[in-house]
Amino acid sequence: MELNISQNNDSEVFVYGKNIPSNFYRVVLAQVLVCIFLYVNFMMLFSFFRKEAFRQDTRYILFAHMLFIDTLVLIVTDLGMLLIYFCILVPGGYCIFFCTFMETLTNYTPLTLTAMCLERYVAICIPLRHAEISTVQRTLFGILFIWILGFFLNSTDLFIVLATQPESFYLESYICSYEMMLLYIWQTDLRSYICLVMFLAIFLFIVLTYIKIVYAARAASVEKTSASKARNTVFLHAVQLVLSLIVLICPFVETYLMEINFQIFSDVRYFNFLSFTLFPRCLSPLIYGLRDEKFCYVFRHYIICGLTKSVSPKLVEI
Repeated sequence: MELNISQNNDSEVFVYGKNIPSNFYRVVLAQVLVCIFLYVNFMMLFSFFRKEAFRQDTRYILFAHMLFIDTLVLIVTDLGMLLIYFCILVPGGYCIFFCTFMETLTNYTPLTLTAMCLERYVAICIPLRHAEISTVQRTLFGILFIWILGFFLNSTDLFIVLATQPESFYLESYICSYEMMLLYIWQTDLRSYICLVMFLAIFLFIVLTYIKIVYAARAASVEKTSASKARNTVFLHAVQLVLSLIVLICPFVETYLMEINFQIFSDVRYFNFLSFTLFPRCLSPLIYGLRDEKFCYVFRHYIICGLTKSVSPKLVEI
C-alpha cells in the first residue's frame, strides 16, 4: 500500500515560520553545544594524527574512526535541523541523497562500537594472540567493511525512490526529512525490522563480550587493572549503543506526533536531537580521550593550543 506523501509546502513553511521566534534560543543553544563538541573532536583527531604510536595501535585507530563518524553526524544532523527550523526548502534530488547520507551515518556508530568491543575482547581474553589478530591492516579492512555494510543497510529506500519517482519529484522542493523517502507502508515496517534486528544482535554481542571480560578479570592470568578498564569501557559502549540506536526509532515517533500537534512534534524533535544525537557524541571523548592517560596527556597539550609547557606530548611514552 502506498503512503500518502503529498504535502502542501506553503502551509508547512508557514507553520515552521510561525515557530522560529520561539525556537531561536533553542537553535542558539544547540549551535553552542555543537561547536564545543566539534572543537573537542577536532582536537582529539589532531592529537591522534600527531602521534605515530597512536596511528599504529588498532584501539586508537578505531577510536579515531568513531570520532570521525561522530563529527560527521554532528555536522550533518545540525545542518538538517537548521534547514527545518529556518524553513529552507531543498530540491528533492539533493534532499534524498542528503537524507540517505545522514541516515547511513547513524548505522556506522553501532557497527564501530561492535568493532571496538571486539578489539577489547581480543586484548583481554586472548592476549597472547592480540598482536597477531588485531593488526592495522585488518582494522582498516574492518572499517571499510563497516562503511559498505552501513550503506547497504540503508540503500533500499534510496533505490526505491530512484526507480519509482518521476522527474518532477527531484525538481520539487521539500522540507528535508527522511520520511519523504518512505513511499510505501512496507518500507516503514522493513526499516523498523532492520533496526530491531541490528539492535538485538549488537546488544547481545556487547553483553556477551562484557560477560567474557568479567570472567577474564577473575582469572589469575589476566591483569586486573586492564580487565577492569576494559569491562567499564564495554559497559559504556553498551550505553552509547542504546542511545545511538534510539535515533533510529525517533523518526517514527516524530512522524506520529506531527500528525497530532506540531508544537509537540517540535519539542520532541529538539529533545531527541540533544539527548540522542549530541549527548552520545560526548561519550566517545569520555570513554577513550579522558579515561586513557596517554591519550589524555597529549590531548591536554593540544586542546589549549600548546600554550603551556607543563604538558608536552613529547613526554608521553607509548
